[in-house]
Amino acid sequence: MNTEESNIEANVENLVEAWLTGPDFAEVLGTTPKVVRSALADDRVVGIKRGKPKVLMIPQDFLIPWYMANPADQKADDGSGKQIILPSLRGTVIALRDAQLDDAQIIEWLFSVEDSLGERPIDVLKAGNKSAVRRATQSLLW
Repeated sequence: MNTEESNIEANVENLVEAWLTGPDFAEVLGTTPKVVRSALADDRVVGIKRGKPKVLMIPQDFLIPWYMANPADQKADDGSGKQIILPSLRGTVIALRDAQLDDAQIIEWLFSVEDSLGERPIDVLKAGNKSAVRRATQSLLW
């Protein structure tokens, strides 16, 4: 691991408040680890290996309550506590991959304050403004 990769991983450790292992992520979703592996492969979420021993971990902030899936048409909370993967995350991850970012860099970008947004992209996505986040990713392509 080179110094730049080490700095990115250390920065990511400080940026993300809560992490879930793949099995824990699956449990919160009410599904299997196989489905989580599929979500990772399909760029619906990203994770990094961390800890000792190194274990794949996914930021908990990639999950939202089910009733917040469509900010334009929010449902009422039914009290079930059901969580889903933030729907707008996939397109953003794909845009960041187009900018040649790896998983650690993607997480770092999502959890760092972006100047053009004035806040963290993950928070803007959770608020329902994926267009602003996607525009911000365009600056990485140049």
